[in-house]
Amino acid sequence: MSKEQNSASDLAALRNTYVPRGVATAHPIFASRAAGAYLWDATGRKYLDFVGGIGVLNVGHNHPAVVAAVQQQLESFSHVCFQVVGYEPYVRLAARLSELVGPGQGYKSVFFTTGAEAVENAIKIARGYTNRPGVIAFRGGFHGRTLLGMTLTGMSAPYKQNFGPFAPDVYHAPYPNAYHGISSTDALNALKQIFSTQIAADRVAAIILEPVQGDGGFLAAPPEFMKALRALTEELGIVLIVDEIQTGFGRTGEMFGFQHSGIQPDLVTVAKSLAGGLPISGVVGRAEIIDAPQPGGLGGTYGGNPLGCAAANAVLDIFEQENLIERSRKIGAQLRDGLESLRESHKEMGEIRQTGSMVAVEFVTDRTTKAPAAALVQRVLDAAREEGLLLIKCGVERNVVRFLAPLTVSDQDVAEALQLLGRALEAAKRAG
Repeated sequence: MSKEQNSASDLAALRNTYVPRGVATAHPIFASRAAGAYLWDATGRKYLDFVGGIGVLNVGHNHPAVVAAVQQQLESFSHVCFQVVGYEPYVRLAARLSELVGPGQGYKSVFFTTGAEAVENAIKIARGYTNRPGVIAFRGGFHGRTLLGMTLTGMSAPYKQNFGPFAPDVYHAPYPNAYHGISSTDALNALKQIFSTQIAADRVAAIILEPVQGDGGFLAAPPEFMKALRALTEELGIVLIVDEIQTGFGRTGEMFGFQHSGIQPDLVTVAKSLAGGLPISGVVGRAEIIDAPQPGGLGGTYGGNPLGCAAANAVLDIFEQENLIERSRKIGAQLRDGLESLRESHKEMGEIRQTGSMVAVEFVTDRTTKAPAAALVQRVLDAAREEGLLLIKCGVERNVVRFLAPLTVSDQDVAEALQLLGRALEAAKRAG
């Protein structure tokens, strides 16, 4: 056994001995370095990484501009806490994000550390503004693993387990899913039924949704649904929160997913690809709403850490300089074309979903019944890793393979990923 293999075995032993089983790891490898669209494991093996830390690395691993910005900030200071003294990277980032989300409309931004923290604070802000308790989320949505985030999440396994009781005054509505027979009209009617049967509309502070469900299966809310939801929340005085934690920063072919429907949300949560791998999140919202909490009501020791803010400002520069929005659309089109070609010879591939470079395939045992093929998906992921391609799954039934390629990936790398996937599909079917 080589030195590298010994090292990988040692790391696996440490992980098994000292890391709890509740922390799942999709692939049994350990990263040693990464650059662009590639990752190398502890044995020196190279992989095409189409996971990107679960949608965190839209500008790729270790983008030189992000590295330089963090290094420069580190030479000045790494932490002072914005609740003690302010610093330029925070306020510059707040100004830029506010104008990206609501250009010229008086939006403001506040920063935290994780996506779940952003979601929790968005709910706090909405409740503080409306003085109402209720929150409506959607089935299949994912909003974090904290108590409130887990309650808002519209999936039971693996997130909720036996962790209750959950946070009160949270209700779930169906999310549009035409492939499984839920139209926008069906979803809207079910939402109105919640007002009739579970909580009056004048007791609802906020409705929160992902414009394209991430962990729920890359399901996109149709524009007509988003527009109707926006009109309904405005009529009823309900704060509309759009969770852009996975969809934000070019992933959908627009800077933010809500922009596909032409609506303007009240609050937007951001994280993941905001800072090229550094932990920072935020809430961006209308000034009259986000200013509702009194001084001291928002914040956090590490919220808007200087290194994260510096990295985030660099990421926004990269988007401006490298035209990554257009690149996202081209990557998505290339992936979709390749997957459609594979689908012709693989009847287990059901619906292919694409919004920009946010691409996924739902695997089924039968295209008529659309029964989930979760076991096959796991074999596909394992076989793809053996071929040198990293992917992960999603969907309520865990039968969807998702693609989160960096927006800096080359056409050649996308073509190679499709070839590797094709080989993995054949191997997975043989193994089954």
